[in-house]
This record gives sequence, structure tokens and C-alpha cells, in this order.
Amino acid sequence: MEFNKHRNRAFFLLLAWIIFVAPLAQAGGQDGDRWIATWSASPQPLWGGDFILPTNAPFHLWNQTLRQVARVSIGGGRVRVVLSNKYGSRPLLIGAAHLALSGGESEIVPGSGGALTFSGERALVIPAGAEVVSDPVDLAVEPLQPLAVSLFLPRPTAPDTFHWDGLQTAYIGAGNQVDKPAIESQDTTNTRMFLSGILVEGAGGVRAVATFGDSITDGNASSPNANRRWPDFLAERLAKENIAVVNAGISGARLLRSLMGENALARFERDVLGQPGVKTVIVLMGINDIGWPGSALAPDEKVPSADQLIAAYRQLIARAHIRGVRIVGATLTPFEGALAGTPTAGYYSAEKEKVRQAVNRWIRRSGEFDAVIDFDAVTRDPKHPARFLPAYDSGDHLHPGDKGYQAMAESIDLRLL
Repeated sequence: MEFNKHRNRAFFLLLAWIIFVAPLAQAGGQDGDRWIATWSASPQPLWGGDFILPTNAPFHLWNQTLRQVARVSIGGGRVRVVLSNKYGSRPLLIGAAHLALSGGESEIVPGSGGALTFSGERALVIPAGAEVVSDPVDLAVEPLQPLAVSLFLPRPTAPDTFHWDGLQTAYIGAGNQVDKPAIESQDTTNTRMFLSGILVEGAGGVRAVATFGDSITDGNASSPNANRRWPDFLAERLAKENIAVVNAGISGARLLRSLMGENALARFERDVLGQPGVKTVIVLMGINDIGWPGSALAPDEKVPSADQLIAAYRQLIARAHIRGVRIVGATLTPFEGALAGTPTAGYYSAEKEKVRQAVNRWIRRSGEFDAVIDFDAVTRDPKHPARFLPAYDSGDHLHPGDKGYQAMAESIDLRLL
């Protein structure tokens, strides 16, 4: 009798779990699996006037609309937008927000998209240090389609959270113009402000690749408004496979130190591991750690050793593997002659080149990354391996031009991802 009583109780508990709990757990899991990052711009804090590079951001936005254009990697039938006040010192008030298909420049496609809401509200306050995700918007988005996100800032708002090297014109107009067919713009900027991510709802099995790096991943020196960064070219290759590419590059980013964005170890969780759907990350970072010290960018710093940079890579590898994310290491590209004749002269030296070579040997030979992409071999001049191949050089001997970025993306064996 006692055995039967326990058996019956276990049966009813199992039945209750099947009827009530399992559907909720399954629905939650399915909903989490459907949303995937299709575009990102890693947030950075504004720096002060004691740093050599200007921010290129407006002093503030006040009773103005900001319209920003972003080309997604994969598409979907519903969209969410991520806004960030990560580095704000006070709450950020968004008076209204809107999402639509971009019609080119400041225009939107008539009848597409609609008002963005956040927890059902059209206006919102984002606490200092926080980010918010919009409610879903029904919008049929094709792969590689540009979207327009418009934000109305009703009170004086400093762009404390921005992305310096946006390479995409954003439009600023007076008053609330979030749903206007075209912004009557007073000003433009190539920085991004507050907009940090776009998510789409995809079918099961959809995944994303994150590209984690510095200005070479951010696309510095590529053609503005043209999506010619190497992650953009990679996105074009992967779109047919329904694999998203999110760009987590920050110009000036370093493995070990912060200034133009937080150091790699500080932002890896937010910019890579925390992105919905990321299953693989490509790491191309370290050249600024080597090149900045002793130049006007970091005159009082010493060049780190290869072992110090390798220790940082090992931390990224360990953290990616703990989260079940595949991590691919990319070799550092050539930089002899980098920024010579500019205010940041001193970026390159023969001693710094030895550090780059030591790091690249470790990336190629250690076997600690899950796979290796040899961007150094792709971009270097066979006759002068410490320099860029002239056809791929943007002219500053540090960043590729459009052809160089395309060659980098096309060199990637997609099976590695």
C-alpha cells in the first residue's frame, strides 16, 4: 500500500509537470533561441580633451531627433532594438523612438516599421549604466538590409555612450521627427550614439559569429556609408547560410588597457558572450597594445611583452570555452611605417615588430585557439613582409583599404566558423 501511494504521488507530480511546467520551460527556451543579434556597435565612453584624438561627437542633443542607419546581417520577421546608457552619469530620457526600413540617407521607406515601445511605453528613462531592449516590432527585414532607428532627445543630453568610428552618416534635426519620411537635418555625425544592437527573430538553429577587435575590425579607413569593413564582407558570405555577423570592434581597442573603450577582458562578456546567438568569435586584437606605447597616443607607457598579450588571449579562450563558444584567433597584420608623418608618429619600431612576430608565432603554433585565421599572411607584402601589400594598404600602413578588407574576409575558410 505504501509503495502504491508513493508511486501514485510520483505519477501525479510527473503529470502536473508535463501539463503545466514543461510547456512554459519549452516556450521560454524557444523564445530565447529565436532572438539573435544581427548587428551591433560596441559602446564606448567619451574621453576628455587631454587625449590626442577628437571625439567628433556633438556637445549635446537637445529637443532634437537623431536618425541612425545600420545594415543588418541576417533578416527576420520581427525586430528588437537595443539602446545603451552604459557610460551615462545620469538617467537617459528618450522621448520617442521609431524603427523603419532605410530609404537611403535620412529617408525611411513609407509605411514600414513603426513606433518603438519599451515595456509597452513610448517614452522611457534608461538608468545610468544600463541598457534596454525594445518590444518586438513586426517588420519584414531581408538579409543585409539597412534599417533606420530614430530617437527623440527632449532635454539636453550628452552623448556619454557612443561608438566613435561609426563610418555611417547619422542625421540630427530639430524637434520630434522620429516618424518623418526624411529628417530635416541641422547637422550630421559619423559617430553612433546610444544605439548598440539590433536583434531579429529567426528560425531554430540560427546562430551568430562575433568579430572582436580594434580599428581593423571596426573598419577604419574603409569607405564611409558603404559597409566595406571585413566583417561586412564576411556577413555577405554568411547571409546565404543564415548566419549573423556582429561587429564588436572598437577603434583604439586594446587587450590590456582602456581608453578608447574598455580593455578586451572588461568588455568580452558584454560585447561577445552576452550577444544572443553567438556561437563563434574571431579575435583580432593586440596591435594597439604594441603600437601605442611611446607614441602620442600613450607617451608614458611601455610596450608589453608577448607573454603579457598571450596571457590575455588565454583568458579570452578560457571564458569562451566556459560558455561553449568557439574561439578563432587571427594573426596581427603588418604595420611597418604605420602613421608615419602624423601626430601619432612613433607607432612602429623594430622592437615592436619583434613583439608582433612573437605573438603571431604563438597564435599559429600553440594550438590553443580552436582555429587560426592568418590575416598577416593574407595582407603582407611578400617582398617586404613587415609591410602591407600596397594594393591592400589604405595609405596609413596600419589599416587596410576596401580591397584589403575584402581580401581578409574572402580568405576565411567558413568551415572554421
